Amino acid sequence: MRLLYLLNVSNSSRLTADSGFTFADLLAPALTDAGVEVTMASPVPAGDERVHFTRTASPATKYRARFDPGMGAMVRLFRRHRPEVVVANQIEAAPAIRAALLEAGVDARIAGYCHYLPFSFTDTGKLELDPAMDDGGLGRSVLLAFAAGLAACDRILVHSSTAASWTSAAAARTSVELGEKLHVVPAPRDVRLVRDPADVTPPEGSATGIYNHRLYAHYGTARFTQLARHLVAEAPVRLTVMDLFGTRSPERIRLDPSPERHLEELAAVDGVTVASDRGDRIRYRNLLADAHFGIAPFRPGCPWSMSVIDCQAMGLPVIGPRTGWLAEHIDPELLFDTDDQAAQIAGRLATDPEFYLLHAKRAYASTADLAPAAVAARYLEAIK
Repeated sequence: MRLLYLLNVSNSSRLTADSGFTFADLLAPALTDAGVEVTMASPVPAGDERVHFTRTASPATKYRARFDPGMGAMVRLFRRHRPEVVVANQIEAAPAIRAALLEAGVDARIAGYCHYLPFSFTDTGKLELDPAMDDGGLGRSVLLAFAAGLAACDRILVHSSTAASWTSAAAARTSVELGEKLHVVPAPRDVRLVRDPADVTPPEGSATGIYNHRLYAHYGTARFTQLARHLVAEAPVRLTVMDLFGTRSPERIRLDPSPERHLEELAAVDGVTVASDRGDRIRYRNLLADAHFGIAPFRPGCPWSMSVIDCQAMGLPVIGPRTGWLAEHIDPELLFDTDDQAAQIAGRLATDPEFYLLHAKRAYASTADLAPAAVAARYLEAIK
């Protein structure tokens, strides 16, 4: 099978903060091992030299990635590589991909990976637009472009059952028939971030929690800042907050200055330390290994989190709000509805070794099916 992976990289200056690239970089070699001829069309190559590479331009903004995919370049790309399967990492680009395939005279299946959902659903079934995709009131246009992308795909892959439910509901509201083409294929865990829980040492009366998520406002960072103040005041814990971006470009800051604002606010909280992996995966592993538990984001309607999986694969219990995919994936004993409940859980992790080690083992076990080879097998089964 000749598979062409169209990848939009939004954080080329700090690839470790780009979950889409990390996912492709882990999956492509595993697909190659399974006998697939993989070509990544991307601004940056995969780390495995067996994966073919065609350089493409990185979209200047998240809206260009969705509304200006560059059909002319895609036509030339398809004629040159003549793929049998095209993976659309940007669902909204799928109609343009379909049109470019027609123009190029290439018969290929389109497999759309819903890496990012521009909407969520509340517990009462209300559809809410993602505020990160609603600058200038573009949220509904992005939603409709997403629905058009679903219609143009032959296969649709999502991270979780929660994401599948939301995608199906959004498709139904826009009269898009998904039929049998929707499949749940979770992202692989990073093999560099795997630690046997037998090597995990429980805390002795005090613990370090790590928050390793992007600090955008739409990730619920203001809500996390409130929790951080409560945890360090009411539980025997200190917190490490990761600065995943480093110095961003003026253009990205102008579009959304919230990470810099939230980072400054968190750095001023007693008991909170800001740390950076500087784009180094070994340093990132060490930061995780020095922590005792992870904290999930307050992102409304979270459909999946690479950073949560990173913690769990390292044997770190993750506490999180009872919402979205987090409620589906995290152990019920580690979910909370209030800051007081979060402090009680964190306190027990810090002071109860038996409870801590039980959840370290459960955290690790929850990622056992996410080895790249296993995910690649599910991926191939879904796109065949």
